[in-house]
Formats: sequence, C-alpha cells, structure tokens
Amino acid sequence: MNQVKTPLYDALVNHLNKNPFSFHVPGHKSGKVFHEKALELYSNFLKMDVTELSGLDDLHSPEGPISEAQLLLADLYHVEQSFFLINGSTVGNLAMVMSSCHENDIVFVQRNCHKSIMNALKLAKATPIFLEPEFDCVWNVAAGVHPSTVKEAFEFNPEVKAIILTHPNYYGIVNDIEKIISFAHMHNIPVLVDEAHGPHFILGGLFPSSAVQLGADMVVQSAHKTLPAMTMGSYLHFNSKRINLNKVKDYLHLFQSSSPSYPIMASLDLARSYLATYTLRDMNFLQQEIEKFKLSLSKIRGIKILQYPNQGDPLKITIQSTTGVSGFALQKSLEDNGIYTELADPYNVLFVYPLLKDKQAYPIKVVVERIKRAIEEIPSEPIRKGTVSIPTNKISRLSVSYRDMEQLGVVEIPISECVDKVAAETIIPYPPGIPLLLAGEKISKQIADHLKRLIKHGARFQGGLELAKGNVKIFKLPK
Repeated sequence: MNQVKTPLYDALVNHLNKNPFSFHVPGHKSGKVFHEKALELYSNFLKMDVTELSGLDDLHSPEGPISEAQLLLADLYHVEQSFFLINGSTVGNLAMVMSSCHENDIVFVQRNCHKSIMNALKLAKATPIFLEPEFDCVWNVAAGVHPSTVKEAFEFNPEVKAIILTHPNYYGIVNDIEKIISFAHMHNIPVLVDEAHGPHFILGGLFPSSAVQLGADMVVQSAHKTLPAMTMGSYLHFNSKRINLNKVKDYLHLFQSSSPSYPIMASLDLARSYLATYTLRDMNFLQQEIEKFKLSLSKIRGIKILQYPNQGDPLKITIQSTTGVSGFALQKSLEDNGIYTELADPYNVLFVYPLLKDKQAYPIKVVVERIKRAIEEIPSEPIRKGTVSIPTNKISRLSVSYRDMEQLGVVEIPISECVDKVAAETIIPYPPGIPLLLAGEKISKQIADHLKRLIKHGARFQGGLELAKGNVKIFKLPK
C-alpha cells in the first residue's frame, strides 16, 4: 500500500476547501462562534473539528477514508487489523482486556502495569495474579517480568486465560517478552501488551523490537507519546487466532466516544504516514542528534545519564543527580528554567526526545544551556545512601476479590499502622500512572515505606485522598 497517502487528513482538507457553512454540531460552527479571547489561537484548528459528515466517514462503521487510513495502519504494522483510538490507550486497554477475560478468569498481570489495565480487570471481575517485575537497583525502578516468573506462575495456575505485559516500561527499559509470548502460545494463552511508549519500535534499527513483531495477540500503543499525533490519539493492533475479533470491535464501540474527534483521527493518519516514510537517513540523523544531546548533558556537573542494562528506547533519556538532589527537586529547578520533562521520581528525571527526521531543527543548544543553569541553581546535598526496598513476592494475588470489595466497609488509618492491612483504595503516583497500591491488596512494609518516601519528596497522586493527612483507607474485614 502507498504509505505516503493520508486519506482521512486529505478528506478533511477537501471538505474545508468547499468553504462549507455549518448547521451541524459542534456548536462553535467551524470556529465562527467562539470566545473572542481565544479565537485567534483556535481558529484554524476549529475548522477541522467537524462531525460525521458526507465524505468524512464514521469511526464506528468505517467505509471511506477512516477505513482506508486504518488499513494503511494495519499494513504498516503487518497485523490483521488496526484501530484508531480517540480516548487514549486507556480505551484500548479496556477493550483488549474485556474482550479476552471473563468473570473469575485467572489472568497473569505484570505488577507495574498502567492503572487502566487494573480498571479493566476490575470491570471484568477477573482474578489477577500479579507477576513482580525485575528491579533495577541503579535506576531504582521496576523493569519487566522475567520469563522464569511466568513459567513458575503457570506451574501453579495452568488454567490461566491471558497474560498481560507492559513493553517497554515508562523509562524505555525492555525485557525478553519474546520468550514469554512463545511460552504462552505453546499453551494457547493469548498475550496482551500495553506498548503505550513503543509505537515507533516498528522502525527497527536503533529501537527494540515491537511486541507486534514479536507475535503478541493484541497491542495497544499511545501514538501521541512518541509520534507526532495529538493527545489521546492511540492505536490498537489485533493479530490473534485466540481472541474473537468481533468482541474487540464490540468493546471499542462500547468504550469509544460516539462523537470522535476528527483532528485527533487526522493526526493519527498523519503520524502513521510520518512513521512509514521514516528513512535510514532520518534514523542516522536522529542517532547523531541524540548522541550530541547526551554528550552535552554528560559535561554538566552534578548529573549523570543512566545507561540501559540491556537494550532500551534511545528516545528516553534518564538523568540522576550526583549530589543527592531528588528527582523532584531537579525537575522543579528545570521547570523554573522553562524545561518541562516527562516525569520525576525520588531519584530520576526522564526526558522524551523527539522522533526527528533528517534536518529537522530542535533547539537543543538553548535547552542544554537552561539545563546547565538549572543544575547550578540547586544547592548541593549529601549523596543519598540506600535504594528502594525490593519486593520479594514474585507472584501474588489480591487478598479480597473485586466482587467481595463491594460488600466490605472502609475505615481510615495512619500510614504508620497500615502494614498487613488490606487497602481499600488504589494509590497511583502520576506520572507514570503505575499503581503503587491496589485496592484489595495486602499492604507490605516495602510499599508503606515507599509511599512515605514519595509523600516526603512531594510526589503527585491519583487516589489516596487522605494522604495529605497521613492516612490511607483499608477494608474492615470480618473477624
């Protein structure tokens, strides 16, 4: 197929070239009715914000340019079928899990998965068995699940119905999911992969292999994270003989908005073409630019660049302070100097480098000068001692099922008293959106200590409404 084509974007442009008058939704009427304060900034964008008009197709029953755009996407990734997602990877994860799991089904789940996976399992009322990922003591972050952990879990739970993995982790670290996929398929178990941060892996070369290339049954990707697509624009790829495709479509109809955004969909079409036309010259240019950026960073006193233990995503560049400054403090100083990074944790700050093409400019010299200034403005502290506690349970379950949670009472207690109690809320540091504590999970000392550490360093959370008071919610269990 001709990957240069952008059928949906072209259909939108053709519509605009007719100089149409809007008597349809949305209410801004192609930008003619809008708040005067923002009209200049929004005007061109609003012309593209239309609805399912003649010639523009329908995401929920595509037959025209949306259908063609999705066929081009599937052709690029060499899968049976691909779908545009306009509610982010969250909606893809919901559809992926719900179409593969039923109530009480045992499902293996990578413990450091995104909250949307946990929400999907809760909706399905499945029985998750959590697989603890390997822990990197240099980065102080969880990476991926080792194949041996999957095999061990299977020995005790051969009735497992699906395996859910995250590839790569938020920091770009990858692990050997090919062995896991191969093992799972030997036993006719589907593998679902949240590859939110890896839509560009299909390029090969500098990049690790995509889960699509490694044979996963379904893969969800956040196009907007590393491709030039709009926020909430994502892809779902289906390539399975073990999952019913019609069920996937049904759940996408159920979870996706009935008023899909045409600017988002058009950006997905353009991002696919951008990726498909990426050349070896582009790859060489990108590699040189990344190396120059990292070389410049390496000359700044007070920080170091972390190296991947094996292969990782070169677009992800993680730095640590060498003077004991927390990642949160480092990020705050960077922001004070106009540099906004993807995330910080108690130890690290993560940069996401742009997927540049040959001769595309990015103001790296200015960025490096500002980073240098930001580092100089932070007072030195004693070098930290110790690392995050490493969980010891490679395989674990919820202590209370999703159905039983609906019947139990809830109380608040101080964090200092929560060890060995069962959490009644899910607490998620955001970013990265990976649950630290799950509702229904027994609270370990490691988790309680890490929660206190994050609070001390000023982390932001979703859930945990009483954390500011030093409290967490737990279930009142029958005696």
